[in-house]
Amino acid sequence: MVSANWFVFRENALLIARDRELPDEAQMGPFMVAALQQHPVGTLYGSPCHLLEVPSTFPAPEHHEFLGLRALLGRLEEPVLAMAGRAFQIMDWDRTHGFCGRCGTPTFLKPHEFSRDCPSCHLTVYPRISPVVMGLVIRGNELLLARGHHFAPGIYSALAGYCEPGESLEMALHREIHEEVGLKVRDLRYFGSQSWPFPHSLMMAFTCQYDTGDLKLQPEEIEDARWFPLDALPSLPNPASIAHRLINTTLDTLRHGHPSHQ
Repeated sequence: MVSANWFVFRENALLIARDRELPDEAQMGPFMVAALQQHPVGTLYGSPCHLLEVPSTFPAPEHHEFLGLRALLGRLEEPVLAMAGRAFQIMDWDRTHGFCGRCGTPTFLKPHEFSRDCPSCHLTVYPRISPVVMGLVIRGNELLLARGHHFAPGIYSALAGYCEPGESLEMALHREIHEEVGLKVRDLRYFGSQSWPFPHSLMMAFTCQYDTGDLKLQPEEIEDARWFPLDALPSLPNPASIAHRLINTTLDTLRHGHPSHQ
């Protein structure tokens, strides 16, 4: 019998052994008894994966600890971290949709799919995914990088923001860049995407070329934004983030004419 992978959460923290491995299946008995919710969430390396949420007072076993997913960026294998993010998003959706948002009736979980149904007004709700666009603006041999008020000290990144109703990704990116720093851009090029479970975002990254405008920062969102020469970039986001990969790949392309394979 193939052993399962267990993603055990206490509030927003994942249970991890001190060697950065998932807990052993043999330890799951007490957790299953105390579980607030439990769901199958897919397969990893050929083994089934299960989400399990325990109460906030549940202790970690010896040689284990509960850690937030941000603390595990770059410290878990990427497929494991991706599955942990999937499990977290399903958990967050399930515990926040126990009642119908339209009529207030308790909802029930449908078998065979991730949806909750209202037996009264028949509203069906699925796990929420919030699209976020990210744009790295290029001007010759300079990159535009900015800091939000919540960033760690010294860290700069590409501009990003949520899509609004009715917008395409391109419309959202043009709007966000103009709102946040006052610039117009052109030649949008899609780079890649990353699920970002904080708590339910899908990041979609682009490069774009500076067109017109002078920097005019939106003070509610942007603490600082500057044009940085390629040889004098500031500290960048976590290497596991798509922002880091976007900036590094663009830097390598501008310097050498081909993308980095890192």
